[in-house]
Amino acid sequence: MLPAAYQLPAAVVLLVGGIVSCFFGYRLFRTVLGIFGFILGALAASSVFGVSNTGLMLVAAVVGGLVGAFILIAAYFVGVAMVGAGLGAVIANLVFSAGDRDPSVFVVVLCSIAGAVGATYLQRYFIIVGTAFGGAWTMIVGAMALVGDRAALKAAASGDVWVAYPLNPAPGQRWVPLVWIVLSLIGAGVQLGITGGEKGRVVKRKKS
Repeated sequence: MLPAAYQLPAAVVLLVGGIVSCFFGYRLFRTVLGIFGFILGALAASSVFGVSNTGLMLVAAVVGGLVGAFILIAAYFVGVAMVGAGLGAVIANLVFSAGDRDPSVFVVVLCSIAGAVGATYLQRYFIIVGTAFGGAWTMIVGAMALVGDRAALKAAASGDVWVAYPLNPAPGQRWVPLVWIVLSLIGAGVQLGITGGEKGRVVKRKKS
């Protein structure tokens, strides 16, 4: 977990990144990849050091973040596949959570593969839906961290990369999933109708 002095900036980064992803994910997809690549890279790299090693942790976070951002921006199609895979995994978890069960590893892997494959053929729609839902959840985590929610604050500053997207950042508060769905649908609608640009691939093919 980051030192207390850096938890607020971490929450701000999540909130701003979530807004950009949710409402401008398709048009600014490379920027979104850079933001989330930086977040994931920083979380993964900083987890190597303890809170007592503040200097080394911050250096590792910056270096890891830059490396993560570069990898996702450079490997554009990997980023597209990751969006599809993440969307598939989320759907699997949501379906099984409706029956108070956890999906098996096989089901999650299968849905992730299906999502990754689908994203390569339907890039525009997978990117819009994936960035809208992912961005909305990041907005919620960042916003709740800013107002002092302990679980969300842990999600914003934890060294565990997987805690950045907790399935339930506010246990007992049933409004969170509802707000997430509403924000996601609004974000997807804004992208489809306003900020999504022309139909087709994100990277336009040059005319010969």
